[in-house]
Amino acid sequence: MTSVSVSYETRRLLNSLRSISGHKSIDGLLMTLMKEHKMQKLSGVTDDLRNRLSELEGIDSELLIQRLGLCPFPV
Repeated sequence: MTSVSVSYETRRLLNSLRSISGHKSIDGLLMTLMKEHKMQKLSGVTDDLRNRLSELEGIDSELLIQRLGLCPFPV
């Protein structure tokens, strides 16, 4: 926390969260919160990809390959 200037109220709240969560430092608390946020975001992206893949289940891959072969653009 040395490189970040925060208000007294913010420091007090961060220290309260740190003590409740059992972290030894505020840096550890913030790292854990950032990691959890990234994991939730990654989970959302994974769910989106699963939905998109399920939409592709009915596509005939051989027909798609033939059509791409007829495409005038490089594939």
